[in-house]
Amino acid sequence: MNRRLVLGAVAAAAPAALAAPALAQANPEVRWRLQSSFPRNLDVLYGTVEKVAARVAALTENKFRIQTFPAGEIVGGLQVLDAVQAGTLEAGHTACYWYIGKDPSFAFFTAVPFGLNTRQTTAWLRHGGGNQFADQLLADYNIVGIACGDTGAQMGGWFRNEIRTVADVQGLKFRISGLAGQVFQRMGANPTLVAPADIYPALERGTIDATEFTGPHDDERLGFFRVARFYYAPGFFEPAARLHFISNKRAYEALPAQYKEALAVACAEADSEMVSRYDHLNPIALRRLVAQGAQLRFYSREILQLAWNSNEAMMADLSAQNPRFKTIWDNYRPYRGELFQWFRVAENSYDNFAFAAAAAPR
Repeated sequence: MNRRLVLGAVAAAAPAALAAPALAQANPEVRWRLQSSFPRNLDVLYGTVEKVAARVAALTENKFRIQTFPAGEIVGGLQVLDAVQAGTLEAGHTACYWYIGKDPSFAFFTAVPFGLNTRQTTAWLRHGGGNQFADQLLADYNIVGIACGDTGAQMGGWFRNEIRTVADVQGLKFRISGLAGQVFQRMGANPTLVAPADIYPALERGTIDATEFTGPHDDERLGFFRVARFYYAPGFFEPAARLHFISNKRAYEALPAQYKEALAVACAEADSEMVSRYDHLNPIALRRLVAQGAQLRFYSREILQLAWNSNEAMMADLSAQNPRFKTIWDNYRPYRGELFQWFRVAENSYDNFAFAAAAAPR
């Protein structure tokens, strides 16, 4: 055996062997606290940030650890953005449209009525300028945001009584999120926003007459079918619902580049994983709900047309009142038009035939 060759190979391998631990030691131990806007029993919504935290830890050799909390354990579910802005929390997982009281432009980054669906939203955020608009808005609140999950198209809500005509909407006490509340207000309803954990008691006590949340899987877990049996579709006010991982800007900027990349990777994985889980779980849950007495209904054409007209008027009014909203809407609206045309040609023409053909008796 040639000792020189062996010793040379060992010497050559030594720097590589030493490099990995040296690199790991170069990165600091970082501990963050994150609160979700969702309660623990919503396994997909709250579970998403648990998976993000686990993935970040794995990608950073446990150097970057994120401790997760459900809604209410540190701040209220609808106060997550304020807590992250102030630095009370390093991070949060929330829906931007809950903060339209600060600026209606927040709605674009979760859902707007009659807006883009999940795939279309992803295209707009990544390639149509949406992420740049989100970055500019969140920067005003000392926050960095990363898209992190989507529910897909949602259902249209649970009602104590059937909603057959526009007259049935008048005076309706409806728990509803985002700009959809303003649309229903224009239609004659009395919208209100209630945190997820508080919806069932409000519905049970009659404080509200109806509620929307997400879709069958979550709605079954929250038990709405026990106190409001009419389940409506479509959720025209949430054709998608994008969530965001938000972090305090100072805390984020202090992270090493490797940790920022780990967050980006973990959130990107969660972005696709959440909607795939809902697509798997929702049809199963819908069957169970119907078996337990839920009455599936569809909004009438009359109601949908009034909602469309009310939404168009609302978007025009908000654009006149808020320059940032107008800038985003002027980008979003033509982008929506292009994608709607393409989906009509490819996706919708296929769906209209294949879905009906598969449901036909054989």
